[in-house]
Amino acid sequence: MKKTALVIMAAGIGSRFGGGIKQLEPVGPNGEIIMDYSIHDALEAGFDKVVFIIRRDLEKDFREIIGNRIEKIAKVEYAFQELDALPAGYEVTPGRTKPWGTGQAVLMVKGLVNCPFLVINADDYYGKEGFRLIHDYMVSEMDGSGDVYDICMGGFILSNTLSDNGSVTRGVCRAGADGYLETVNETYNIRMTEDGLKAEDEQGNPVSVSPSQPVSMNMWGLPVKFLEELEQGFPEFLDHLKEGDVKSEYLLPRIIDEMVQSGKARVRVLNTPDKWFGVTYKEDKAAVVAAIRKLIADGVYSEKLFG
Repeated sequence: MKKTALVIMAAGIGSRFGGGIKQLEPVGPNGEIIMDYSIHDALEAGFDKVVFIIRRDLEKDFREIIGNRIEKIAKVEYAFQELDALPAGYEVTPGRTKPWGTGQAVLMVKGLVNCPFLVINADDYYGKEGFRLIHDYMVSEMDGSGDVYDICMGGFILSNTLSDNGSVTRGVCRAGADGYLETVNETYNIRMTEDGLKAEDEQGNPVSVSPSQPVSMNMWGLPVKFLEELEQGFPEFLDHLKEGDVKSEYLLPRIIDEMVQSGKARVRVLNTPDKWFGVTYKEDKAAVVAAIRKLIADGVYSEKLFG
């Protein structure tokens, strides 16, 4: 059977472990964090190894909190996203303090994966269905050698991905009747108000969104040659930065949308009814703990996750 890898973007989880970093808050009955549940679901779906994208200064603590445990049940590798991990001839913009976004993060796994791979966020709970659908698509349907990039994504219902404690950012999608992605737009400050759902574009202008729209949660199934596209596109992104820009990011949804619009990629939207939850805000933790408890009570997970 075709090999598949799970790539977890965890470089943005904060500079200190154990100091209230939201993505590493225990949410399971035995101290499990959200990443544990994603890894469990991915391994159950058939993924063969896990690649963590972290910052190098976090490596020791990261291994102690999760990496060493996962190494006992799966092959684990590490990639490092750093601010100065730039193509030859490029320098960090003066004043910039954060790395360059999800596109740069995924580029860091080049050389570590040689098979189709699934990218996810470290701090999102996705549910089992997305892992199963994407694994099966990558193994049975994905054409990794065609002229057009064959990509798939987990399509979540927008209303299933909102936080009760503040606004969220989502890749709002439009899919055709054939199930393929037509557009994905990074959409900001999405929140439910008394007047309905509100959202904004990158410049802060109001945009219209529907509760039933599919959204990307950065759950992308990618052929390994996609890494070459990221590598080629990163210098172009850097070349187009305005002088003094210390915030722009090389983002997966934007990269993939541009590829779709230019005909370089086709993206199969694999819809999942699962409800997202995560610790976007500190106040979310209680709801996440309760959601995990309910999943255990419903028999979705064992009390002790990895037996």
